[in-house]
Amino acid sequence: MTNYISDIAFSSSVKNYQEKEGSRKTYQRMAEKRDWRVDIDPGLEDFIAARDSFYFSTANVEGQPYIQHRGGPKGFLKIIDKNTLGFADYSGNRQYISAGNLSENPKAQLFLMDYPNRTRVKIWGEAQVVDDDPAWLDRLMDEGYRARPERAIIFKVKAWDVNCPQHIQKRFTEEEMAPIIVELKKRITELEAALAEQKNK
Repeated sequence: MTNYISDIAFSSSVKNYQEKEGSRKTYQRMAEKRDWRVDIDPGLEDFIAARDSFYFSTANVEGQPYIQHRGGPKGFLKIIDKNTLGFADYSGNRQYISAGNLSENPKAQLFLMDYPNRTRVKIWGEAQVVDDDPAWLDRLMDEGYRARPERAIIFKVKAWDVNCPQHIQKRFTEEEMAPIIVELKKRITELEAALAEQKNK
């Protein structure tokens, strides 16, 4: 039986459900023609470098899932090599759910969103918490960013795929909207000046 990269998500129970719902043949052909990827290519590298947040999913040994939002300056999720990512774990509310989960179950997933371009990337892998390693923190911490790193998290990529844009609503950050707002304010000022001039004639 052929093993595919996408089997990391398409377990036998998932394949059975796909068979029942009539989509198994489509995904079988996809795997045979262009399966999901493992290596980080230049396109994914650029996508990751532009992200200022992502969602980080872990689960404890009993399978209880937990999803955490991670944020920082653009590019705070660092590319270590073609199969490895890493980020600094900043101090926070001291719940340590992700770290605790990873201590007994290394399987994890990253979910990266680009709302303006309606693109999402899913990355499966295994994550490791690295405590008391200043070299890793120096490598992963962004200079000038006001946060206190407590530990490093190293993520080994097992598979990644780009999702379809269906149902992704466009959303824009304040930074992304700023140039547009500047131009709108400029135009409003011009129109107000023109209107005032007409009134004074």
